[in-house]
Amino acid sequence: MEYTMVGAFGHPSLIPGQISLRRKKKSSRLPTGATAPYNLSSASRRIKAVDTNSQDLNVHLEARAESVVDTINPVLKDLVWPSPSDETPFWKKEFPTWDVSIELPADVEKDSDLMHIIHVTAEMAPIAKVGGLGDVVTGLARACLARGHTVDVMLPFYECIEKQHIIDLTLITTYNSFHDGNWILTNAYRGEVSGIPVIFVEPSNQFFKGKYVYGGSYDELEAYIFFSRACLEWMQVTGVQPDIIHVHEWQTSALPLLYWDMYHHLSLKRPRITLTIHNMEHYGECRQEQLSKCGLDGAIYATTDRAVDDRTIGHNPERLSLLKGGIVYSNAVVTVSPTYLKETLCSGWLSSTLIRNRDKYFGVLNGIDPAIWNPATDIFLPVKFNAQKLEGKKFCKNYVQKGLGLPVESAGRAEGKDVVNGTQQKVPLVVCITRLVAQKGLHLIIHAIKHIEELGGQMVVLGKAPDDRVEREFKDLADLYNEGPAIRILLMYSEELSHMLYAAADMVLVPSLYEPCGLAQMFGMRYGAVPIVRRTGGLADTVFDIDDHSNSHMANGFVFEGIDEGSLNWALDRAFSLYKNKPDEWTGLVRKAMERDNSWNNTAGNYIEVYNSVRVRDDSS
Repeated sequence: MEYTMVGAFGHPSLIPGQISLRRKKKSSRLPTGATAPYNLSSASRRIKAVDTNSQDLNVHLEARAESVVDTINPVLKDLVWPSPSDETPFWKKEFPTWDVSIELPADVEKDSDLMHIIHVTAEMAPIAKVGGLGDVVTGLARACLARGHTVDVMLPFYECIEKQHIIDLTLITTYNSFHDGNWILTNAYRGEVSGIPVIFVEPSNQFFKGKYVYGGSYDELEAYIFFSRACLEWMQVTGVQPDIIHVHEWQTSALPLLYWDMYHHLSLKRPRITLTIHNMEHYGECRQEQLSKCGLDGAIYATTDRAVDDRTIGHNPERLSLLKGGIVYSNAVVTVSPTYLKETLCSGWLSSTLIRNRDKYFGVLNGIDPAIWNPATDIFLPVKFNAQKLEGKKFCKNYVQKGLGLPVESAGRAEGKDVVNGTQQKVPLVVCITRLVAQKGLHLIIHAIKHIEELGGQMVVLGKAPDDRVEREFKDLADLYNEGPAIRILLMYSEELSHMLYAAADMVLVPSLYEPCGLAQMFGMRYGAVPIVRRTGGLADTVFDIDDHSNSHMANGFVFEGIDEGSLNWALDRAFSLYKNKPDEWTGLVRKAMERDNSWNNTAGNYIEVYNSVRVRDDSS
């Protein structure tokens, strides 16, 4: 998995003996217990990292490991503590093979009225994951499989997909699909990913070629319109007629138009269409002539009751919105939390379309897959743990701290000593794992970095910024903070490291300006990281403030309302105070968060109800 690290790990003031090792001044002298620095090259920058942890600390940690080896995990006997001076970063080491295909929950009650569901999607975790969409598709598909349904996923066969992660990949169909006046030779492959049957659609033209899921040199919008028709064409050619075709986001929102205005008049009669909107801010803006390339007449959709982009009415030219067309033409429309549904009915230019289609619009909270996200079995964790046996979480925290060159249980400038009474003090570790985009509250993340350092805590930010300006701003922050004792900013994404960070964290920060559902808070709670969130969308449906006495039985985190720094400070201050001053209450909160059921097993039934509300029971149209 691609990674780019920015800044140097380790601050000179933390090195035993107070020997200064600065980037601009090379020295062969190293303090006792430190190993030689290493250079980690990347496409964008070369950084130097220095191990700041002493031999005494290593001995102490290893002794602790030995003392609990029988009660936590025998793996501790062979645990090798990481260091920033390691040639390979600790999250890039070899991990055991994790075949989750055999881990579908056996204790889930099977549904009596079974159906065939095909997901048509641009993303799927872990092989084509960019954001939460991929996690949702995989988690929901596995949950429905566990309930006894037949489920397939149709996915573009991106050139960047690592084929070794696909089981039994086989070419099953070669057929033609239409684009821009030509029939394009297309291959369909079948394989298995995470226990789910997947059909990979591979056109013979340039579509879906490139190093990444998104951002290829081809016209992305036209590629996804082609993919939408190619999926229906494959169903027609093979005679496959699922009960439900489940499309996701704007990328596959042309499929409902193609189905009802073309393929339903041919041979596909049985399927009904469900559309899930994961983020209302991505509309699939489209010119009429672009839609016409799939064989439809784009001009007939340029009306307010079909697919015209209302923001462009009266402009020359007026444009279409694939997402709006998908809302109008789908049998059911779902968004990813009840609160986000309410928000979308009250704001945004699509609200009028949603109101007109309110009778088929549902809010269903996302879930997480309890087999893939499980600290008791997670192959990426150095030590496993659960809500009843939390000792392993402490070792995960120490492991990540050492690997990133953060002081282990020390408080930055005070070096682990309370400045008032000189006593050793535990230091909370806060993680923020997110795409660095405006929606995620960038100004609040930047402020949190500063405020958490002032509070004597530690923070790790993991994420990529698609916008160059934002990327430069966070690179500058990384240069400023990554040499210090409290903050690490990693401008990258790593699935392995994200699992480790959730396990290491005392708190997970999600300060989004808006958040349709959010998965980070659910992952965090599953791994014992107490959530600190802004009350919006799915965050409001999953995190409940510990000081809200009207809802005390649900309390599992810290919530703030405003988008200003003061509101965030209020939540952080309360969390730090409870962590430092009331450790027993904190442990109880951690256990309560871990025991909350945010799994797809708990929420997939709501999707089944939506499917059943629109499916047909015979072969009639």
